[in-house]
Amino acid sequence: MELGAGQFAQSLPRLRALVRGCEFLGLDMEFTGLHSVFPQGKQPSLFDSPAEWYLKARRSVQKFTVNQLGLSIFSNEESNKYVAHSYNFFLFPTTFGVMDSEFSFQASSIQFLTHYGFDYNKFLKDGIPYTNEVQEKKLQQGLLTGNWKVRSTLDKDKVKKVIDDVTRWVPSAEEGGSMVLHDISGFQIFEVQLILRQALPDVWTEPFGDQKVMVKKVSPRHRWCLENSSCDCCRKELVLLSARGFTNLFQTLVEAKKPIVGHNMLMDLLHLHDKFYKPLPESYEEFKRNIHSLFPVLIDTKNVTKSIWKEFQFPRASNLLEVYEILCSDLNPTNPTCPVIAHASDCLKYADKKSPHEAAYDAFLCGSVLLKVAHLLLGRMPCDTLETGPSFSQYLNALTKYLNQVNLIRAGVSTINFSGTDVPSQRPPLLIASVRGWPGVDEEQIYQKLKALCKFDVRRLTENQFLLLSNKFKDFRVVLRDYRDHPNLQISLYRYWRHSPQANCLLQICGIVASWSLLAFVIGGSPWYAM
Repeated sequence: MELGAGQFAQSLPRLRALVRGCEFLGLDMEFTGLHSVFPQGKQPSLFDSPAEWYLKARRSVQKFTVNQLGLSIFSNEESNKYVAHSYNFFLFPTTFGVMDSEFSFQASSIQFLTHYGFDYNKFLKDGIPYTNEVQEKKLQQGLLTGNWKVRSTLDKDKVKKVIDDVTRWVPSAEEGGSMVLHDISGFQIFEVQLILRQALPDVWTEPFGDQKVMVKKVSPRHRWCLENSSCDCCRKELVLLSARGFTNLFQTLVEAKKPIVGHNMLMDLLHLHDKFYKPLPESYEEFKRNIHSLFPVLIDTKNVTKSIWKEFQFPRASNLLEVYEILCSDLNPTNPTCPVIAHASDCLKYADKKSPHEAAYDAFLCGSVLLKVAHLLLGRMPCDTLETGPSFSQYLNALTKYLNQVNLIRAGVSTINFSGTDVPSQRPPLLIASVRGWPGVDEEQIYQKLKALCKFDVRRLTENQFLLLSNKFKDFRVVLRDYRDHPNLQISLYRYWRHSPQANCLLQICGIVASWSLLAFVIGGSPWYAM
């Protein structure tokens, strides 16, 4: 089911009830861009520590925004049966009062999503607003002090016309008379009312049906009574509630503390923190603590499937949909006893249609893959409940080693542990490339030279030496075989005490000190027996 700003408010109570009553949620997000264009040599790299990678990713998250968020809410309604309620939320940053966000589009991301049918009109015209805590405080202060403005040119034109119409009407109107303003939607409902009330002390406003506002001419005393009524639709708490938009549902996710399942979900977590909670902190460790506090149980199906795939001898899968299809096939030995996964009666879009890279569909795939993989792992444990239907807590127990371990694609570790210390990756050893007869060579030239054969991240060590890192043992062996005795580019294992400039400098200093000590002993020393 697709939800935009027009349907979100009325759907929120049901969504909250579904989240509170579910077993877990699948999550996926689409963005206006993925990675910033970094200066040469500053791209994310296998040489990066998790903290270094985080600072680079933080820059990208601050530059782009979320255009679609998918939730698939899985409820265990019967024994061995899960029902998925899958929702696509089109999102657009709040533009109201002092709020006006800036974000970028990346051409490749637009092209990619358009290819898969993403509707940018829904994103731009009917996106659900959202705020983080810092933005909400800023908006709240603006409302309390009356220091707010209409930002959008479109809204300004609309508001100007409304004010002109009402100003012409008021002088000739009788007390108690009214007029109706048409075609007012979204935050214009609040903006028009607040501006008219501020500018004209003898009018009162209230919503009137769909996309309409009624303006009444009232006495000062009647106006005072209405302003202090609990029924006023422009009370500041209601304005803030509307401005928070999707953040209201995000807060429900945080309060419910249900397991959140994603696939390669690290960028999703970064955007969740930045867009709906607080701007991303500079500290990587603070980011980890915050996410673990918000969502104590995270499961990344990319990390789980990557770990078990070869063990179960499944064919290679290059994306989430292929993983799902393999687990649904006869290649999965436990597939016949897997729990039944059904779509809710009001969310049947994906019952007979594949929609890859649509956020809700991918969120549904994440949740389905989780159940199938957990069932597969549980089958290896001493347990007699596979036929009668395991509980979800048993599935979580089978996934214990993967909980809060989120896949990290290019960095010095392969997963981020949100509930503890990051574990170093088991990757091929570091290599060193020594260059001869190639003046002015740089990292990019070394990378391009090796690219046809295999891929390595490259970092300069000295003028003619470069460090090489790969996450594939196959590439490691190939490059050692082909470049061990190359005339211009010799590649060998990196040895710290042999190749490190710091180690060489230390050894030279120690050698000099030892030589001078020996010389001083020979020249000025006297044997102990001569005393």
